[in-house]
Amino acid sequence: MGVVYLVRHGQASFGAANYDQLSETGLVQARVLGESLRERLPRVDAVVTGTMARHRQTAEACLAALGCGTVAVQTAGFNEFDHEEIVARHTPRYADPEVLRAELSQTESPRRAYQALFTDAVARWVTGQHDAEYTEPWSAFGERCRRAMDALIQEMGASKNALVFTSGGTITAICQELLRIPDEHAFRLNLTLANCGLTKVIYSERGRYLSTLNEHSHFEGPQRALLTYR
Repeated sequence: MGVVYLVRHGQASFGAANYDQLSETGLVQARVLGESLRERLPRVDAVVTGTMARHRQTAEACLAALGCGTVAVQTAGFNEFDHEEIVARHTPRYADPEVLRAELSQTESPRRAYQALFTDAVARWVTGQHDAEYTEPWSAFGERCRRAMDALIQEMGASKNALVFTSGGTITAICQELLRIPDEHAFRLNLTLANCGLTKVIYSERGRYLSTLNEHSHFEGPQRALLTYR
């Protein structure tokens, strides 16, 4: 039996000009995750990341703490969807990120206001009713993520352990298939995924099964302040 551990990246830089960078908290989260895995994983046969900076940075900090010498391979199939495009299709004036940042800054809670906007924008995307407007419709995104998972498992073969550093949307798409969740409900998973949380998928010749979803006990107890979701 083999295992793929899907790792959601550490906290990124919400509100900054470049979201695709880990925050200071995100770097600490990745280190703490690595320290936890050092005591739990007997070996790591493969390390894969998406090509986004937050994926690579999470992997680097985690692997350094884990003491793993395995070289990470970048695979675009594990990249997140384009959240900026999805928001802009929902609210066209937000195609200019400066307009979005300015309007959010006027709200009582920018993070909460953005989450409400993002939830509505994703709901529109997932319906499939506006697919022609998106570079990558929801159905195509899910297929891409699952193909990346298929290719990794096929390449590894039986009884191997892999760490995959990716994003919440990718993990959601993979788990949707494993749990047979309808499209209209799938993204509820994404809302609960913690930064640097672990989702464990086991595989064998009999099939693939979700063993744990969003496990983040490494951020409980003394590390409780490191638990974030965005």
